[in-house]
Amino acid sequence: MVTSKSEVEIYQLHVWIRQINPMIWRRLLVRSDSSIADLHYTLQIAFGWSDEHLHQFRIHGQAYGVYHDGGINFSTNPRLVKLSDFKFRKNERFIYEYDFGDFWEHSVRLEARLPAKEGTSYPYCIDGQRRAPPEDCGGPSEFMAQLDEVPILEYELLEDIEEALHNNDLTAIRDRIKDIGELQDWQALDKFDRRAVNHRLKQYSANDPAWRQR
Repeated sequence: MVTSKSEVEIYQLHVWIRQINPMIWRRLLVRSDSSIADLHYTLQIAFGWSDEHLHQFRIHGQAYGVYHDGGINFSTNPRLVKLSDFKFRKNERFIYEYDFGDFWEHSVRLEARLPAKEGTSYPYCIDGQRRAPPEDCGGPSEFMAQLDEVPILEYELLEDIEEALHNNDLTAIRDRIKDIGELQDWQALDKFDRRAVNHRLKQYSANDPAWRQR
């Protein structure tokens, strides 16, 4: 059933990845008539995930999600289940799990119900902090451990490059180029580009397939 404009609310959601400190979080505005599939793709965009791993929502004791080959067979069509169907109460929470190997567990909390604004594109990210962890890095505990090692790795890498430059060893420098790129990714984790996220969310809302290009 199509929801009329007068019935549409905007849900303000606070979403964060559990077991990580400092917190990695997003504050999102989504339409109440958004589907489970819409919310899945919204979260993938908001956190910069690749959608290459399995996922599920756990809401009111039931699993929901978009089917992937080899994954969970959900009992409902994710494009037909609307957020408004759950009749969420203010401050109610549910879980979004992504990557059953690394197991990134997101808490999703409904902070507020707001009126829709004419001419505003939804979904929309109004705030957030820090990038999501690199995919396939081992999960929250491994991510935190690797994060602690970044200053040590930076020091060791600089020492190796200085030694290679001193010896004019270009081969050794080329061998560390990949390590430099990976270290830069870890160093950039505190940066969150909300503008880029909203650009992709707007592409998604307009059914522009370019939203998949991270």
